[in-house]
Formats: sequence, C-alpha cells, structure tokens
Amino acid sequence: MRGWMGKFKSLFLLSALALVLAGCGKENLTALVPKGYGAESSMNLIILSTIIMLFVFVVVILVYVIVLIRFRRKKGQENYIPKQVEGNKTLETVWTIIPIILVLILAVPTVAATFDLADDSNASEHINVDVTGNQYWWHFDYAGEEFQTSQDLYIPTGEKVYLNMLSSDVIHSLWIPSISGKMDVNPENVNTMYIEAYEEGVYWGKCAELCGPSHSLMDFKVIAVSPEEYDQWVEDMQSVDPEAEPQDAVAQDGKAAFEENSCMSCHAIGSSPAAVGPNLTNFGDRSKIAGFLDPTKKNLVDWLMDPESIKPGNKMTGNYPELSEDEASSIAEYLMQLQPSEITPESAGK
Repeated sequence: MRGWMGKFKSLFLLSALALVLAGCGKENLTALVPKGYGAESSMNLIILSTIIMLFVFVVVILVYVIVLIRFRRKKGQENYIPKQVEGNKTLETVWTIIPIILVLILAVPTVAATFDLADDSNASEHINVDVTGNQYWWHFDYAGEEFQTSQDLYIPTGEKVYLNMLSSDVIHSLWIPSISGKMDVNPENVNTMYIEAYEEGVYWGKCAELCGPSHSLMDFKVIAVSPEEYDQWVEDMQSVDPEAEPQDAVAQDGKAAFEENSCMSCHAIGSSPAAVGPNLTNFGDRSKIAGFLDPTKKNLVDWLMDPESIKPGNKMTGNYPELSEDEASSIAEYLMQLQPSEITPESAGK
C-alpha cells in the first residue's frame, strides 16, 4: 500500500510541476497567444487537433470502462468464454473508417493553411524582404529599398510582408511563434512565406532547425510598428551616410580602429552588402547583441574580445587582428552610436 501511495504522490507532483512549467515563457515567444495571421492559423489547427485527440481519448476511455464493468468475470463464470469477434467485418470497417475520417478532418485544413501561407501570387503588391540564414545570424535585404539590415526585422502592422528565404550554409528554419508558422531555409532553393502582425511590438524569432553548436543562440527580433512609423524608419535607413564622423572623440577613435582592423571587409554600414558578417547600419538600435546578449557596452566589449566563448562556431572568430581592451572599448562606443532612427524596438507599441 505504501509503495502504491508513494508512486501516486510522485506522479501527482510531476503532473503538478508540468502544469506549472507549462505556464512559463515569454509573451512574444509563444504560439499560444497569436499576434499575427500565420500564428492564428496555427492556433486554429492546434485547437482542432486537440479537440480530435480529446474526442478519441474520451471514446476510448468510455468503451474501456463499459467493457470493464459489463464484461467483468462474475462468480461462477470462471471458465466462461465470451463470444469471439475476431474477423468481424463490421467492427473492422468501423475502426478503419473512423480514423481515416479523423485524419481527413485534420489534414484538409492543415494542407489548406500551408498552401495559404506559402502563396506568393500577390507578392509584387507588398513588401518583399530577401532573408539569408547564416550560422548563426539572420540578414534582411529590403527589396527595392536600397538598404539592408541584420538581426532586427522591421515590418508595418496590418500588412503582408513576403519573406524570400535562402541559406548561405546549412539548412535553417525561420520561426516567429507569435506571428507566423515556420519554414525551412535551404541553401539550394528559395522558400517564400508571408507574415502579418496585428499589433505593434517586438516579437522573438528562432531558428527551428539544428544547424550547429550555437543553434539555440540563433535568435532574431521582428519589430512591428505602425505603417507611418515604418515609412519613417525606411526613410531614416535610406539616409544613412556610412562616412559620417561620430561627434565624440572616443567614438571617432573607435571608427578608425574599426576600419584599421579590417572590420569593413566583413561588415557593412549603409546600403553596401556584407560579404560575411551582419550589416551594422542600425547596430545601436538593436534589441540584442549577437542575437541574445543585452545591448550593453560591456557585453559588446566581451563579444569583440572573445566571440568564440560566447557563441561557439561563429564565423567572426579568428578573422580579425587581436584587439586590446582599449581598442575593443572604442569600437564598442562607435557601434553603440550607430542609431539612425528614432523608430526602435523600445518605441514599438508605445
């Protein structure tokens, strides 16, 4: 009895813990609180599949209980053998047809939603962004706008934005749980899907395909702003002068060190495409450093001094001369001042 009660208590505690942990997470990193068209479609499918599973569960348990009670062995019937139903065509037909019907009920809307989110027939009438997945960061080239950015994707609310996705190395998968479904980002073909945010805010994006040692750190942000703010942000990005000199002396030294240490051979500021690394045009406005670090000068200095210890397998390690702490500090000061627009993640939704 004690052994049985001990197992029951353990099972109860584990179930309660699972229930509590199920409520943990970030508001803008969950598919259960949809804030966009794709996420809403996914949520509808989640609800439908849950209803089907609960229906099957209830029916199975009900049949099990009925059989358990009605056909239990009674006193005096120890040797009684009930009627055998093996090979019963009616039963075989019923429990074959019902699962097929349930699968069709789930499959039809799933396939319809998949094709809907991948439909690019009207892409030319909307914003198009060419997305490149890299180990372990994301690059965004706004088609026809003559500027690029990395890690933070700005979009207007209430409008479809088509993402044309290609990988520069291995297979990735782009997923913005709160506003869209996920889609593979392959090195050999372009996959297209559209996203649409209902509300202003900062939404977390993830790589959902194991792509190397820093796969879990391949985060990015989607900043959804009003259409008017988006137009202002685009104008600000197009007006960036990459040759502009910072106003304070420390940042000026940082710009000089940035150029002297061949940083410009991998990174770009302005409309020029980056050969290897992320575009830094609006680096000072980013919500995170390297996709996951808080945007502080100390974190940026640590990243510049030893990126491998922070994000293993990154392509930045060993591709520039070793920096002194003073050089790293001045470069960090320069990069933190790259703030071309007042439209930032902090202002989104305010």
